[in-house]
Amino acid sequence: MRVLAIDTSNLVLSVAVVEEERVLAEMTTNQQKNHSIRLMDCISELLDATDTLPEQLGGLGVAKGPGSYTGVRIGVATAKSMAWSLNLPVVGVSSLQAVAMNALGFPGLIVPLFDARRGQVYTGAYRTEGMASVQLQEKEAIILLRDWLPMLREQAQGAPILFLGEDVRLHRETIVQELGEQAQFASPAMNHPRAAHIGFLAMRHLQDGKNAHELVPEYLQLAEAEAKWLAQKQEGSAKE
Repeated sequence: MRVLAIDTSNLVLSVAVVEEERVLAEMTTNQQKNHSIRLMDCISELLDATDTLPEQLGGLGVAKGPGSYTGVRIGVATAKSMAWSLNLPVVGVSSLQAVAMNALGFPGLIVPLFDARRGQVYTGAYRTEGMASVQLQEKEAIILLRDWLPMLREQAQGAPILFLGEDVRLHRETIVQELGEQAQFASPAMNHPRAAHIGFLAMRHLQDGKNAHELVPEYLQLAEAEAKWLAQKQEGSAKE
């Protein structure tokens, strides 16, 4: 079975074609580019490079968030459109879990994070599950980093804590102040999500995969415009 995997949920653009035991092709970039313009060209290039016709795919995997609102929507909308047109199952994979997969084999707590501004981060805590996947230990959420770090210390129970993600560099000083030598940091090459990981994670759940209309993004919070609209609506209802 061949699976097409897509991640546009953050700055990184990653696309892969995988089989059960092989990565046939993968393309990952980390530049200020427009995902909406480049994504379909990348997909076409990888399908051509692997001699894969769209109808030969067994399913799709896509990073469903959290991350950039626009980025998440681009990837999910593209995957849903392809799945619908090809009548294929599609599986949404956590963008945080995709990054955590880079640390397979790490003996302690694995903590991917994305900056969410105002001192907040999108994050979760994982532990290695064999050498095939990572198991969620602390529910993914948007949370103030200074509230999150004491929770991690308690969860880790003295074990090392590995932080991953392109945005870790923005918060490294705060992390070290709170956790000291217990905090470890991944190399730059481990900070970027790989679509191949998304493909293999999705492949494990394709039999339970949603149809294109059921897949929804996971933002972990409302978009700012939507939050303001709801607040204004509640305020108007209170005055009536």
